[in-house]
Amino acid sequence: MNYLKRIAGHTAIYGLSSVVPRLLNYLLVPLHTRVFMQEEYGVVTEMYAYLAVLIVLLTYGMETGFFRFSSQEKDSDVTYSTAFISLLFSSSVFILFTSLFSKSIVGFIGYPNNPEYVVLMAAIIGLDAFSTIPFAKLRLLNRPYTFALIKILGVALNVAFNFFFLVICPRFEIFETIGVYNPSFGINYIFVSNLIGTVVSTLIIFFIPGLLPTTFSFSRLKILFVYSFPLLISGLGGSSNEFFDRIFLKYLANPETNPLYQLGIYGANAKLAVLMTLFIQMYRYAVEPFIFSNIDDKDSPDKYANLTKYFLAFALLIFMGVGLFTEIFQVLIGKGFREGIDVVPILLLSNLFLGLYINFSIWFKVTNRTWQGIVYTFIGAFVTVTLYILLIPIIGYYGAAIAKLICYVTMSIVCYYGGQKHYPVPYQVRKFLIFIFSAILLFLIGYFVNIPNYPLSFVFRLGLILTFIFVVVKVDNLPILNILKGINK
Repeated sequence: MNYLKRIAGHTAIYGLSSVVPRLLNYLLVPLHTRVFMQEEYGVVTEMYAYLAVLIVLLTYGMETGFFRFSSQEKDSDVTYSTAFISLLFSSSVFILFTSLFSKSIVGFIGYPNNPEYVVLMAAIIGLDAFSTIPFAKLRLLNRPYTFALIKILGVALNVAFNFFFLVICPRFEIFETIGVYNPSFGINYIFVSNLIGTVVSTLIIFFIPGLLPTTFSFSRLKILFVYSFPLLISGLGGSSNEFFDRIFLKYLANPETNPLYQLGIYGANAKLAVLMTLFIQMYRYAVEPFIFSNIDDKDSPDKYANLTKYFLAFALLIFMGVGLFTEIFQVLIGKGFREGIDVVPILLLSNLFLGLYINFSIWFKVTNRTWQGIVYTFIGAFVTVTLYILLIPIIGYYGAAIAKLICYVTMSIVCYYGGQKHYPVPYQVRKFLIFIFSAILLFLIGYFVNIPNYPLSFVFRLGLILTFIFVVVKVDNLPILNILKGINK
């Protein structure tokens, strides 16, 4: 079980690089939702939805390809340098092309008077995409502290400049006089602050020994493309499933409900579900290098099964913790955005099933059947788009959230059954189902049972969470029981 301790340790460290930035970003949610109107925040939500999809396009599966071949080959520097130069070139072309045609692009997405939206976002997207490979190498080299420090610095600068432009500058005329601040620039200061943090964290990469490329191989690039291209297609489909809810909401919501207003509400409340996304990200950062470095071990399937089981247990705990105490988390967003708070539990659960799908997708990555990911992703995309069209015009952002949930449940199921045919992993499905249904049942009890006395209500919901922990410990006979016995002795 040493591998579990190692993964838990690395998850915690990589979590530092995710938790701290996310906590810092949490400071921006109450700021943005109090400075800007719902419609303005809707624009920000839409722009970052495009960002998420385009980063997948610009990294074209190279991160996973790098892990796959660098972990198994002696000349891993060839793989790294080739991927590094490839992403640097493609990202530079993207920034240049998008900037040149910014007016046409903003006209197409409905903001003809704001070409700066596209120019700023293009720079952020290009730099983020390029830096993916250097950060991946830090993970491969087991340098999580360096990884974490750079990530935290970038986000800290982003947060600091957000407060500078949106809080400090409006209070002192000197900044407007000297040309540092312009009130009409509005939400662009969110993008400018993000760009500053991204530029600094990217520049640091060039000063870290061992992260600069030393060679380039077209033959290796071909190998990486063959392996990674299916991941690009499935990744685009996956990011579409994950972020196109914002875009579809803008175009499918009933015009009488003001789509940008709904998008702003939805985007702000989606931020409250970030703890689940955060856990999935830190888990993936720790697990991916482990998976590819242990492909040839005979007991690898057993290890994958155990990792997935504990992932699910912790994810469900997050679902209950945030879902049952949304009245506490809602203080992070402005009062004008809180009408959509009930969508948070749905988004938490949908993100949980996305994490479960990521676990199940191990099989086609280690068997080099990456094309299979395309099949699953587009099954999910078909389900999602169909439900968007059916539900969003009727129930708005609730329809978007429900569509995502059904999408990821479907993808998890089909990926599980596909994996069992080609790369059997002894997942303890019975325990999985007990965990999932217990957590959902307990959550529903806490959600629908109304106790007017808040302290009593708090204790009641906390008791439901403890009940879920007891169920997990009892069903799985977790080592914690032996630990407690040892303490008593």
